This record gives sequence, C-alpha cells and structure tokens, in this order.
Amino acid sequence: MTGSLELGRGAAVLTFTPMREQDLDTVAAIERTLFDFPWSRTNFADSIAAGYLCRVMWHGHDMAGYAVMMCVLDEAHLLNISVASGFQRRGLGWRLLRHLGREACQHGAERLFLEVRPSNDAARALYARAGFGTIGRRPRYYPAHEGREDAIIMTADIDGDWLS
Repeated sequence: MTGSLELGRGAAVLTFTPMREQDLDTVAAIERTLFDFPWSRTNFADSIAAGYLCRVMWHGHDMAGYAVMMCVLDEAHLLNISVASGFQRRGLGWRLLRHLGREACQHGAERLFLEVRPSNDAARALYARAGFGTIGRRPRYYPAHEGREDAIIMTADIDGDWLS
C-alpha cells in the first residue's frame, strides 16, 4: 500500500512505500545509527523475502523511517518500527504507526502485537498513547551491553478508525 500525507503548507509530502532491495543499504545505515544492537541488512532482506509487510516512510526524497510487520490471520506483529534521528520528535512515529495499523486492518488483522524494551521510554509512551496495553514480559529477550534485557509484550485492538 502506498499512501501520502501533506505535512503542512509548503512542506514535503509524507509517503509510504513497500521496502525494496534498493532501499536496504539506507535502511541498514539508519538502523545502525539508532540502535546499539541493530538489525542487519540481511534481517531486512529476509523479511522482504518472507513476505512480511516492510514499509518505508519518505519525507519528500528523504527516508524518514521504516517498519517491518508480520500479518497472520487476524493478528499483526510489529517487528521493527524506526524513525531516522533527523526526523524524530515531529510526530512521524505516530504517523508511521497509524499507517501500519490501517494496513494491518486491510490484511484482516484485528489486534496488533509488539515487544518493546523497558528502557525505551519514548517508544513506550508512543504505544501507550496509541492504546497499547501490557500483556506480559519475555525475560532476557533483547541483547544488552551487560547481559540481556526483558521485553514488554503489548497489544492493541485495531480497526479501520484506529488512531484516526
């Protein structure tokens, strides 16, 4: 699904496109700037090959973010959602999440699941604002500099009007 959203008078248009092979070097480069334990280029390529919903968010001609989501029956699982550092704190994470929820609905999903690090306060705040609730923990799920970090498992009911 491709979509666009005008960000304001004279501003670049925000668009969403399927992630392509030619996007992977840029996606992986952004990923490395954002995380201490980033996904590799191969992780993203494998997600495309597996048929996951891999999306890129563009602000004009600049890659502003990307996401990977798996849809199975009436559930969607958000595996990666990231906004490039130069585009953070501008509401683009909200817009990317909203776009993904709508796409998940179009694929028949009624619930969206994700895992998040307890230490990722910004992401947890975004998810809480979007109506996600905590349903559990995965002990020692994420690599960390000193051992491993748990994952908080969150879910939200979604429909066509989710985050309108």
